[in-house]
Amino acid sequence: MRSGKRRGLLLVALFTLQAVCALFFVSDILLSVFGLYAAPISWQNREILEIGAALGLILGLGLGAAALAGALRETARTRARLHRAASAFGDLLEARFTEWGLTPAERDVALFAIKGLSTAEIAALRSTSEGTVKAQTAAIYRKAGVSGRGPLLSLFIEDLMDSGPLVSLPGTPEPVADTA
Repeated sequence: MRSGKRRGLLLVALFTLQAVCALFFVSDILLSVFGLYAAPISWQNREILEIGAALGLILGLGLGAAALAGALRETARTRARLHRAASAFGDLLEARFTEWGLTPAERDVALFAIKGLSTAEIAALRSTSEGTVKAQTAAIYRKAGVSGRGPLLSLFIEDLMDSGPLVSLPGTPEPVADTA
């Protein structure tokens, strides 16, 4: 949370610095275009202002690139955690389906049911009748020892909750495999 707040403040400061520097250059150009001139200042002071504004823009560019790189790294880490979670859930599905002795057709139907598809949608995807899908879901529920979709999904949610986190949260160490 702290680093997020710090990052937010850094981005606000970066944006402000770039806005001030850009405002300096744009106002200088517009004043020249319209023939308006500010009170004369020495060329040395003007050069210092321009160098400062240019350095501010370059600094903003560098910090912006660093912020973008950090965001891309965080996105990659999040995608990796999501992939591990999806893989763990897939492993859990396969283990349960094997434990229940589901046929390949029943596995497909169970997966579609867990994803929330209706009986009609499952039948259309599998090119079968709704009656066939209803018979297969009844067999799945019987083999799993549940009375419907809700309890079926509940089994997987309970398994996930009982097994602990599938992925570590940002800022927490990755779980170490037990080698004993």
